Amino acid sequence: MTRPGWPAALIRMLGCVMMTLLAMSALPAGADLAPANGPPHLAMRLVADSAAPRAGQAVTIALDTRPEAGWHGYWRNPGDAGFAPSLAWTLPAGMRADEALQWPVPTTLLIAGLMNYVYEAPYAPLATLHVPAGVAAGTRLPVRLAINYLVCTNAICVPEAQELTLDLTVGDGAPAQAARFDRWRAAIPKPLDAAGTYQVKDGRLVLAVPLPAAARVTDAAFFPFGPDMTRYAAPQTVSRDGDRLLIVTEGAPKGRIEGVLRIGRDLGLSVHADPGTVALPTDRSGWSAALLAFAGAVLGGLILNVMPCVFPILSLKALHLARGGEDERAARIDALGYMLGAVLMCVALGGLILGLRAGGSAVGWAFQLQDPRIVVLLIALTFAITLNLAGRFEMPVPQFASHGGAAGSLATGALAAFVATPCSGPFMGAALGAALVLPWPAALAVFAGLGLGLALPFLAIGFVPALRRRLPRPGLWMERFRRVLAVPMALTVAALLWLAWRQAGTAGLLAGVATIVAMAVLLGVGGKRQKRGQGFGWAIALGALVVPAALAAALTGGAARPAKVGGDAFSEARLAALRREGRPVFAYFTADWCLSCKVNEASSIDTAGTRAAFARNKVAVLVGDWTDGDPALGRFIQSHNRAGVPLYLYYAPGAAEPRVLPQVLTPGMLAALH
Repeated sequence: MTRPGWPAALIRMLGCVMMTLLAMSALPAGADLAPANGPPHLAMRLVADSAAPRAGQAVTIALDTRPEAGWHGYWRNPGDAGFAPSLAWTLPAGMRADEALQWPVPTTLLIAGLMNYVYEAPYAPLATLHVPAGVAAGTRLPVRLAINYLVCTNAICVPEAQELTLDLTVGDGAPAQAARFDRWRAAIPKPLDAAGTYQVKDGRLVLAVPLPAAARVTDAAFFPFGPDMTRYAAPQTVSRDGDRLLIVTEGAPKGRIEGVLRIGRDLGLSVHADPGTVALPTDRSGWSAALLAFAGAVLGGLILNVMPCVFPILSLKALHLARGGEDERAARIDALGYMLGAVLMCVALGGLILGLRAGGSAVGWAFQLQDPRIVVLLIALTFAITLNLAGRFEMPVPQFASHGGAAGSLATGALAAFVATPCSGPFMGAALGAALVLPWPAALAVFAGLGLGLALPFLAIGFVPALRRRLPRPGLWMERFRRVLAVPMALTVAALLWLAWRQAGTAGLLAGVATIVAMAVLLGVGGKRQKRGQGFGWAIALGALVVPAALAAALTGGAARPAKVGGDAFSEARLAALRREGRPVFAYFTADWCLSCKVNEASSIDTAGTRAAFARNKVAVLVGDWTDGDPALGRFIQSHNRAGVPLYLYYAPGAAEPRVLPQVLTPGMLAALH
């Protein structure tokens, strides 16, 4: 399904916040703001840990809050948008409430580049009330709470208000609902007595929190209590250095930083840090990590040449190989042009990914294929190449395969890298994942390494005469071979058409078919002109560019078809539930546009042998479908140091961390999981 562009979504979000603030400011003091339609979207009730608190002692009150499906409430610091709840207690004489609530660890919600700190699942802030001493047993203690708050979906926000009541009776302090309060208290961040230290340099905030090396930390994130401490939407990189945790993000705080450090699901620590000097560890994550990631990217790009996702462009490569010729200078120019095109395309895509992620988006490698409009444009391009290889017309400018020259080679290399993006082979996933946490110059060098690896075979042929001499000599066979190579490109068109249908339903399918028909007519007319000795025609060439662009722009989306997967849909809540049951879990993350994902599924995952082995070993299967670029899945994939799919994780019963499986699977590898 298509998603609105970031500018439009940002305007809607800001409009939503402004309307909410105006609505709240227009209310008279003490007014009861009822939901406009039906019951509140946050179901709330007060629950006491003792219905009969003892005189002179404290009683804990939980605000048991249950968001309606699709809605969320806000933490004490809402983040970039929204506002925190406001509370007004009405208590019996002598009874008082602590000023601050104790809030459970929130979750993050990124909308249009704005970071929100929210609760999308049931939660319970805790309040402490103090019963006055000397009150007689049996005395009623009516507790009243007026609460005003904002509740939102991903598209709209609604201000709501509730009057909550709870009647207590002074008694013996007998506990009530102990199990529920144990669970609620466990979700409240525990104070960390030792102070941390932070340092700001060139807009980069490095926060060092003392934490024993033996302490288990998963899915770490820092939530500041107040504004001007960090840039909320900036990515956070978390690493261990002995008995401390290092969080690197963006911000320019002044004075003490206070907030919550998440160290696991529903687990957190209340931390504080003062400005100072943070001694960074030996920079093994610097040059050595960058060089290791670069080497991995080169190897990954080299392997892409034999991966299934590159088959559609083998036609262009094969024609380059066949026309290698005897001119050594021309061969080297051809190879260098091809390499430059592949490297520039990989660097451009990598730079765009880094820029979008810096703005808070959870995009990854091959993100462009998550938009059906881009898919329609690719249908036009690959169908044009299909007709060209089939001899229906000769491609004017750029002349990808029929002629030499640096410009044609550069364009071919760029096209090869662009079409190869749906694939992620061995070495490549870890390398690109590392690139996303390296400084941007090193990250771009890693992306360049991917393009270099993709071009290495052509560089070898261009600069090693012995390899060129082994190539078959040009001849009539090339024309026949060219016709044969139109077949894999036509299959690519069919695959892209299927992808448009999967992403945007009937609308995507119709847009893809209309693009094919229009391109067939326009390019067919241009081809007939060429056969009569005339030029292709600039008007026809312009139409071949404008018509697909117009059809893609008109595609506003449709009903995305649910993925047919061999397991339950992935969610972190479902994963946690299965792990609590002690079940082994195989979680895999895929997308309809990821060809290597589909090869693994057909050859190893969705097979009778694997299904039987999983049933025998009681392995639960969870499938994360990232076809539409779900940001929640994107953040989970990023947390495992991957830039995209495929990602395969195996959670053994009782294991603290998942085992990351290779990106090329075998049935035997999966059958051995238990």
